[in-house]
Amino acid sequence: MQTMKAALVAAIGVVALICCLLPSSAEENGRLALIVSIDGAIGPASASYVKEALAKASERRAEVVLLRINTPGGLNTSMREIIADVLASPVPVVGYVAPSGAHAASAGTYILYATHIAAMAPGTNIGAATPVQIGGPLPGLPGGTPDKGGKDKKDGDQQSEKDQPRDQPKDAMTAKVTNDAVAFIRSLAELRGRNVDWAEKAVREAATLSANGALQAHAIELVARDQAELLRQLDGRVVEVAGGKTQRLATKDAVVEAIDPGWISRFLAVITDPNVAFILLMVGIYGLIFEFMSPGAVAPGVVGAICLLIGLYALNLLPINYAGLALMLVGIVLLTVEAFNPTVVIGLGGIIAFVLGALMLFRVEAPGYHLSWWVIGITAAVFAGFALVVLGSLRRAARAPERVGAQAMRGLPAEVLDWSGSEGHVFAHGERWQARGAETFKPGETVEVANVVDLTLLIRRAPARTGEGGTS
Repeated sequence: MQTMKAALVAAIGVVALICCLLPSSAEENGRLALIVSIDGAIGPASASYVKEALAKASERRAEVVLLRINTPGGLNTSMREIIADVLASPVPVVGYVAPSGAHAASAGTYILYATHIAAMAPGTNIGAATPVQIGGPLPGLPGGTPDKGGKDKKDGDQQSEKDQPRDQPKDAMTAKVTNDAVAFIRSLAELRGRNVDWAEKAVREAATLSANGALQAHAIELVARDQAELLRQLDGRVVEVAGGKTQRLATKDAVVEAIDPGWISRFLAVITDPNVAFILLMVGIYGLIFEFMSPGAVAPGVVGAICLLIGLYALNLLPINYAGLALMLVGIVLLTVEAFNPTVVIGLGGIIAFVLGALMLFRVEAPGYHLSWWVIGITAAVFAGFALVVLGSLRRAARAPERVGAQAMRGLPAEVLDWSGSEGHVFAHGERWQARGAETFKPGETVEVANVVDLTLLIRRAPARTGEGGTS
């Protein structure tokens, strides 16, 4: 019996060991391919997602990370964070523009150039990597862009411009941003051995390429219809990862697994939408105003404080213009003053300041990171109505006669119940009160409350009423 028990325990142990080893066999053999997808505008949420995914890939010793890209671009700061993580990754990262119909424009082009191997699906495109900024000189002013592509220039001016560098920026700020972007993408192209000249052209001239065009121009290494074909083509290729180490990819029979964004990344994706951050900021300000106007309500203050802090945190992650934020706050203050001291001019100025501040709030016009006109208009209208109606009602309520306490008793009628000398009792406000007065009153007589001292009413004779046609 003991032998059978020992054999049974040993069999259970072997089965448990096999079960534990089977799920991780792909990882132990280095045959795990993790998929990370960037869909939509690139922002703080995308950067957080990629950082977490690359960390997991390193922990699980994945063979390769497939970074699937489909983006119109995004924020420069988030793009550089993603590129820094890709360059420092000990696991090879393969950029893959997919599915068919996708594109890696603007910031997506830089990220694709930073990956160890760049691939595209048929029917996709890359390029248009020119930095987009707000606040450049207006057309027609010194340093502005010429009207209608420079058709109004003389032939001599056009001839002289041929000697200048093509697409030279017209102002110092644009020159700095463009030259910095050119140097950055050239460094990535040199690092990965890709077409340096086209990379610069994508920045200076917003050039684009299709999948086959990019392959012929040596901007990418592979064109693959799907992930399975891509993994077959990657098998056997040698790449250099962080630290100068070379690694031969073995992806032919790799187990493919997708990494979904964590709750932090999903939360950032929601709050870093400029429209959501803007609404959170306004809800926070409304809640605090309600709390200050009605102390003790608690709920408006708590909700307002939470929304305000989340909104400010989101704005801290986004490139905002503090002058625009200051204008919005000035507009809110002016509308609040208008509610307490109606002048029309102050209210109109508050609305104008609020709208201009909202328009100036974000410094860049990256895809997916601009305020909607509908959000600005609706928020301005709601806040103007709030300031003019709600705060106005609170102001009128504050100026209304008192309805409780001693002040509310003054002027009320009272009926004399009994009277002796200068003291007695009266019935007022549904209650029996002790009363004093300078005159003598008879029981049943109607008098008026002049004041309240402690719990005693000071009464006086009610003034005679004026009836129709004369004095009664």
